[in-house]
Amino acid sequence: MRLDKYLKVSRIIKRRTVANEACDAGRVLVNGKIARASYDVKCGDILEVQLGARAVKAKVIAVNEHANRETAADLYELLP
Repeated sequence: MRLDKYLKVSRIIKRRTVANEACDAGRVLVNGKIARASYDVKCGDILEVQLGARAVKAKVIAVNEHANRETAADLYELLP
């Protein structure tokens, strides 16, 4: 699944266009490297998202095409 879509489905970022813009601006890292929106997310990847003063670091646990509000948090594990 594309990185921008994963960020939206997992609800780390609310809108796909915002996720796409964050990737283009270099504010999303995958395994320590700047990633493009078209990056193919795999289980075990470490995502780092910097949005304003908020920084989120998460490990990808599952990749699903669809997730509702209750199951979205099961797609990743937040890291300190």
